[in-house]
Amino acid sequence: MSRAARIGILCASIAIFCYAGIGHVLGRTTDDKAYKSLTVYGEVLQKIQQDYVDDPNMRTVTAGSLHGMLESLDAQSSYFTPREYDEYKKKLANASTGETGLTLSKRYGYVIVLSVLPDSPGTQAGIRSGDIFESIGGFTTRDMSVGQAMNLLNGQPGTGIKVGVIRRGKATPEEVDLVRAKVATPKIMVQKADPDILVLRLPTLDAGRADEIRNRLLDAEKQGIHKVILDVRECGRGPVSEAISTARLFVPSGMLTTLRGQTVSTQVFSAEPKQVVWKNPVAVLIDATTSGAAEVLASAIAANHRGDVVGERTFGLASEQKLITLDDGAALILTVANYYNPGGKAILEEGVTPTEVVRAVPEDDSDTTEEEAAPPPETQKEPGLGPRPLSPEDPIFHRALDLLKAPVKKAA
Repeated sequence: MSRAARIGILCASIAIFCYAGIGHVLGRTTDDKAYKSLTVYGEVLQKIQQDYVDDPNMRTVTAGSLHGMLESLDAQSSYFTPREYDEYKKKLANASTGETGLTLSKRYGYVIVLSVLPDSPGTQAGIRSGDIFESIGGFTTRDMSVGQAMNLLNGQPGTGIKVGVIRRGKATPEEVDLVRAKVATPKIMVQKADPDILVLRLPTLDAGRADEIRNRLLDAEKQGIHKVILDVRECGRGPVSEAISTARLFVPSGMLTTLRGQTVSTQVFSAEPKQVVWKNPVAVLIDATTSGAAEVLASAIAANHRGDVVGERTFGLASEQKLITLDDGAALILTVANYYNPGGKAILEEGVTPTEVVRAVPEDDSDTTEEEAAPPPETQKEPGLGPRPLSPEDPIFHRALDLLKAPVKKAA
């Protein structure tokens, strides 16, 4: 770095230090903690510039500190440098931008795969929920936000990017090629699990999904079906508004969720009796791959005692982010509000706890032959559903079936 650049950054650090000190003295804010933090930040930058063992690249140091600052808040908050934000805007504005079909978060310090859309590049490359991305495009994800990771994964359809994947139970990353593509919104997958039980697997809660579910429920009732299973495992996409609209199809009364944040007006979402179309039994399947809007739906069903919520605790990701641009061309993706369950607990922090806890069986292909891995015949009744719902290795699904089939106890 040139001497002029070093002097410029050092002066900026001193300016921050002085601004914080003067502001504190003049009492321009009632929040002294903010000024004290700015003072410490300026002092640390100054010490790094003066005393670090090598001549530091202060632009990299500053960008790194901002990345760390945002990540310390929550997994979904991100900082984009001016160059990263410019690239992000171009990809967002380009309707032909391809993706990989992955929903990501951070855990253990690395980027982790929460869910994978069916028939997406992620599925075709063998990526599974729970996989850890040790690197993306040659860059370690330990120093990467979720926003940066998604920015790297998105790009021109047909182009590829290498990811270092650490599988469950493995310690060494495996290099996998992901080929970007345009991913269509996946359809609801429908199947009868029993003459009287319909399974609706929801891969996403994209816009319009609630209306689609409503039509499926009305058709089921006409066919004499009286019980429904909503499978929201691997469901990690879609606006919470769709989750609320879907919950209103089932819940006749009560609070569904609350949205609130420091600068966001509190919004309480309640059931609307006139929108209910399904008054019969319902069960919801969840696990650690359930995130975002799907968590709000499961929480609303459980908290209002509308049906059994079966499986494992969800990941905890139901929140709202805001894009904030900065004067230097950089940008923040900042979590500005959380969704709370009817009991007042933040879903982001607590996840959703099932009413009936059932452990999922971990996948292990190490000793499974191709013949053994084939789904049993009964799972192939309807194309597209896949083997999981009726698989003998799916205890969550079968426990939900048992609960729905159990005779209803009459009140004393």
